[in-house]
Amino acid sequence: MSTDNTRRILKRCLLVVVASVAASPAFAQRGAMTVPRNLEQMVAGSADIVRGTVLSARVEKHPELSNLNTLVVTLKVHETLKGDAHGTYTFRQYLWDLRDARDAAGYYKGQEYVLLMNAPSRYGLTSPSGMEQGRFRVTRDARGQSVAVNGRGNALLMRGVAAELAKSGAVLSQDASGLVAKHQQGPIPADDLVRLIRELMLGRS
Repeated sequence: MSTDNTRRILKRCLLVVVASVAASPAFAQRGAMTVPRNLEQMVAGSADIVRGTVLSARVEKHPELSNLNTLVVTLKVHETLKGDAHGTYTFRQYLWDLRDARDAAGYYKGQEYVLLMNAPSRYGLTSPSGMEQGRFRVTRDARGQSVAVNGRGNALLMRGVAAELAKSGAVLSQDASGLVAKHQQGPIPADDLVRLIRELMLGRS
């Protein structure tokens, strides 16, 4: 086989790989069109759920697919809600938007997050469940309370959760039930979010 034919075949294979990666849940953070998911769905679909602070975020080429820009993020883990992360948690995310490459998709050193993460693909790529929906930035409000909000302002986060729990027979605590019933959008106390995630996990066990 000639060198030109080999190159054409390799290029064609690479395009197929890129297309499959772009169509997977491990898609880019900014500008991706995603179906709305509620918290219960994201908790169920996540492989890892961690609360932690960003130690580093760097843009680099994929070690195998050299034409792909990726973001490698490492967090200091404060709490592991699902999965086996201890000490630190590192993930690699595909970047297709140049804006994400310029600002590390918003993962700044020292910033705290609650992340609901998909399982890595065969190429080691992952992303938050529902993209911006499964990435909760933790900040402090005017009263100094730690609050968490995702990329959609927590809109629709609780829609349908009560109905799904009723079908499964799971029972939440009074505080968690009140949060599910009353919250429509806007920041949620970070500790309340973590407790609700834990209860949703127990309800599925």
